[in-house]
Amino acid sequence: MAVMRKPVGLSTSTSRPEPPTWRWAWHGWANALVLGWLALTVITATGATAAEPWLAVHLFLLGAVTTAIVVWSEHFSVALLHAQAPDRRWSAARLALLTAGQAAVLAGVSSDVTVLLAAGATVVTAAIAAHAYVLLRMRLRSLGGRLAPLVDYYLLACAALLAGAPLGALLGLGVGGAAWHERLHLAHAHLNIGGWVLLTVVGTLFMLWPSAVGTTISGVTHVAARWCLRALAAGLVVAVVGMLAGSPLITVVGVGGYAVGVLAAMVPFAATLLHRRPVSGAAWLLAGSIGWLLVAVVADLVVIASGASGDGLDRLGPMLLVGVIGQVLIGSLTFLLPVVIGGGPAEVRRAREHLHRGWAVRAGALNAGVAGLVLSPAADWAGPVGLILVLGVGADFVLRAGWLIAPKLARPGVRGRITAFGSAAVLTVTAIVVAVAFAGPVPLDEHASGGAHAAGSAGARTVEVALSGMRATPSVIEVPAGTRLVLSVTNTDSQRHDLRVDGGPRTPLLRKGQQASIDVGVVAADVKAWCAVPGHRAAGMALTIKVGGAAAAAQGHSGHTTATGPAPDPGAAYSTGFTAHDAVLPPAPTGRLHRVELPVVDKEIEVAPGLRQKSWTFGGSVPGPTLRGRVGDEFEITLVNRGTLGHSIDFHAGATAPDGMMRTIEPGERLVYRFLADKAGAWLYHCGTMPMTQHISAGMFGAVIIDPPDLAPADREYVIVASELYHGEPGGEPVTAALRAGTPDGWVFNGSANQYDGAPLPAKVGERVRFWVVSAGPGSRTAFHVVGTRFDTVYREGAYLLRPGAGAAQVLDLAPAQGGFVEMTFAEPGGYPFVDHDMRHAEAGAHGVVQVTR
Repeated sequence: MAVMRKPVGLSTSTSRPEPPTWRWAWHGWANALVLGWLALTVITATGATAAEPWLAVHLFLLGAVTTAIVVWSEHFSVALLHAQAPDRRWSAARLALLTAGQAAVLAGVSSDVTVLLAAGATVVTAAIAAHAYVLLRMRLRSLGGRLAPLVDYYLLACAALLAGAPLGALLGLGVGGAAWHERLHLAHAHLNIGGWVLLTVVGTLFMLWPSAVGTTISGVTHVAARWCLRALAAGLVVAVVGMLAGSPLITVVGVGGYAVGVLAAMVPFAATLLHRRPVSGAAWLLAGSIGWLLVAVVADLVVIASGASGDGLDRLGPMLLVGVIGQVLIGSLTFLLPVVIGGGPAEVRRAREHLHRGWAVRAGALNAGVAGLVLSPAADWAGPVGLILVLGVGADFVLRAGWLIAPKLARPGVRGRITAFGSAAVLTVTAIVVAVAFAGPVPLDEHASGGAHAAGSAGARTVEVALSGMRATPSVIEVPAGTRLVLSVTNTDSQRHDLRVDGGPRTPLLRKGQQASIDVGVVAADVKAWCAVPGHRAAGMALTIKVGGAAAAAQGHSGHTTATGPAPDPGAAYSTGFTAHDAVLPPAPTGRLHRVELPVVDKEIEVAPGLRQKSWTFGGSVPGPTLRGRVGDEFEITLVNRGTLGHSIDFHAGATAPDGMMRTIEPGERLVYRFLADKAGAWLYHCGTMPMTQHISAGMFGAVIIDPPDLAPADREYVIVASELYHGEPGGEPVTAALRAGTPDGWVFNGSANQYDGAPLPAKVGERVRFWVVSAGPGSRTAFHVVGTRFDTVYREGAYLLRPGAGAAQVLDLAPAQGGFVEMTFAEPGGYPFVDHDMRHAEAGAHGVVQVTR
């Protein structure tokens, strides 16, 4: 067993002793910076400022934690490598550079000044690169020892931050829009927390944990540390590659490898407990952090593997931020501060007693607070209680540690060494005040203030706004001058969003499904509004309130103008290479269980002759693949989201709880949807993500045919899905305005206008032809008619309305989401048009031909 007779990290073994005043000055001012960041975190998180939660999280992680890592990883590296301490003046310069960069990043994101953000990210990267160079130089020049490889944890942590910082800058700049936002966010979070923070934490705990417990380092530590580092580094690299590539499988493999590394670290941690039980507050805080680390890593693996989001990630945050990182920071400083600032044995003892007084209550409250925050999505009371406990413990520690450090900084010899260290503190306070000032107006409750505004001459209006997929829908709202405008904002996304009106009110941060109203007041000039979550505005989540003339009052509830384009030309030709959607319906497959993988794909579709536009599709086609079965068959559909925003699926043919299998999944996620087809009919399936009009109109629909038990044979069967056509980018303002006004640009069968004019459906004289028809809408009825013949069989919504020998019918009339079939025979050869007999629809694309031959 390798032993260490005194705790590592309590003194620096240098070839040239460091003057005490230098050490007191360095650790006093450096840790005063850490305490300053912590104090700002506590103040911001209490809601005493107008800043959003993002600022509190980054004050803690980018500010307090990063500063502490730079200070203490240098200190521990000197001790582990038996190296000479770097020149304190250069260390102070690096710390000042880091602080300036941190402040610039926070101010840049809070104020949406991208130049400031980019400059701050560059400065932070340069400071960490300089820090890594110092550590690497010491590592290469040292004689080393059995625990010297622990410095490799710090070097790899620096590499992770140097990789994660540019991703964070890209997020803040909104690069890639919705398609890349979630990938960049996951990769950035795992590199910064799993790499920069947790690699440092795990490497430090190998030596700090036994020192705090008061025992020797276990003999298995050096072996476990070596294998742990390999697994953590390899797992992190693989996971980040998988996240950026949008591959759930690669991501799960990487996160699993990382979890294996954490499990390897648990071996010496547990071995330490066999020698001695923790008795101090610092030791119990470190023990709590180790426990939460294990829980958080396993939870991260479960969340990633299950494709869950929202609630799962909400629960993971408190585990890592407070349970692991917060407890390590407080526990480490509680253990180390009394020694490094010196003053003799008696003074060290008094300082230790001061910081440990009442530790059981504080450690218990902190961990209870973490549990409350973890439970907050399920219990409304748990979140506020947990936050109060956590912030109370944090404020208590800041006051205790500040009381301990402040007198040391006033010592003779220390006051004269204020300049380099104090400049960093001044930079912190000044820049963070600026960042908080830029954070914006105070968040509003469920109904924002401003209701005292009297309605203007144009009256009052309420407009519904949906936040999803890095878009605010509608993105343009036009109202007459003098209108008092209220925005009813709903977050339909799995991510949290808010909406801030420039110079006015804002909503709280909304989870999925939450709604809030804000009173913009009387609109006299154009106004901007945007999501204040960092990077979301840059990615496109913004809207403009425009002042129009009096005519805008007649635009309807949503305040949008609509411009219906020309109807598709039946005589025009499709592009070379265009293939009409296959309308042939194959027989029901054998077997009782049907497994289908249905990918969500963004694809450009030619929706009318010469008109191509982006569509959201199931399986790469509009409509999606037609599914067929018999009564009693089971379907297992694996929905794989390869698109750029969240989607879901709703099968009308089955009966299941909507909040389970019909939930929205994000890009890269998959979902298995199972249903029993226990009723016959022609059923619609479609995307159920709000707003559904946008998703259905963009092409996300299809048909499920379940044969009635007594279905007679037919010579030919075709399936026709009728829908509306809207020109433009899915979710764009022109499409949104036309949807709300109910004015499509055309109507189509099977996704493209007039496509069966140029590619007629074949039939022969005397054959029984069956047309299955489903109306996808999202808002128009369908009156299916075949010119030149009559229907002798009509089946609609699960029942026969007409059978052979009982007369004839001319139209199958279907409301949106209804379906059925009709049958006919053709008496002579020729071209028989089939149309939507609402002639506006037929003349605008809902038209085709059955070509009958002998």
